[in-house]
Amino acid sequence: MGESRQELIGWLNQLLHLQLTKVEQCGTGAPLCQVFDSIYGDVPMSRVKFDCNAEYQYLANFKILQNTFAKHGITQGLPVERLVKCRFQDNLEFLQWVKRYWDAYYPGGEYDAVGRRAGKPGGVLAPVGGGGSVGGGTRRVPSSTASRSTTSATRAPSSTSTARAPSASSTAAASTAALQKAQLEVKSLTTQLTESHDLIASLERERDFYFGKLRDIEVLVQEYAATVRPEEAPEVTTLVGKVQGILYETEEGFEAPETETEEEGLVEGVEGIAFDENGAAYAEEDLETF
Repeated sequence: MGESRQELIGWLNQLLHLQLTKVEQCGTGAPLCQVFDSIYGDVPMSRVKFDCNAEYQYLANFKILQNTFAKHGITQGLPVERLVKCRFQDNLEFLQWVKRYWDAYYPGGEYDAVGRRAGKPGGVLAPVGGGGSVGGGTRRVPSSTASRSTTSATRAPSSTSTARAPSASSTAAASTAALQKAQLEVKSLTTQLTESHDLIASLERERDFYFGKLRDIEVLVQEYAATVRPEEAPEVTTLVGKVQGILYETEEGFEAPETETEEEGLVEGVEGIAFDENGAAYAEEDLETF
């Protein structure tokens, strides 16, 4: 049986000098990145965001963790989509595996967690789910104080109508404070938007890279289908047919648009596919149109 929630939180806080209170906070990805940095010492901690409270920021942290897994040949699956939802059970199960991995591979010695964060705020993570910032916000006046103020105003003589109105300086100070707060919020949102655009651009580049490889394979297979007859190399033809079957396989909601089957370049070995006299592949159902 794996460690309990309290044991895991205590281990993380002691190793990383954090103040975690929930296993769900690992869904930000930041503590997990630093656990593996304590093992290998090569995680780019300057890019890991500890004070994050938006899912796109969690994804950026997990992208760093995925690169670490790939670099060190870690084959354990990384269920990012479930972890970033910050649900208890998903994060508990994955953290139990992380603890077992750390027990097996931690090199020993003292780990300078604060130094590796290079001054980043790691003492308290932002609340899971995008709550308000730690230590921020305005102070509420205790209800008892407000009650006493109301009572005093009620008992005051009618001469209170001559009380002085708020001075111009205090009004100006309040307006300045509100303006500064709004400017800080705009700056924070602008930074988040920029980071989101950078992440999207990175994902699009990665998508295009792998799509390009698939397209190269598709062209190679089509060229083979157009130049080699099945009887010349039956085993290779069968393999090519299986490759094309994988390339053109669809899932519900991801169907490819209908196109001229004659241009697809399918090969014998795939159900419903035949060759014309020139060796070109076509769907057998097209014979009905001739």
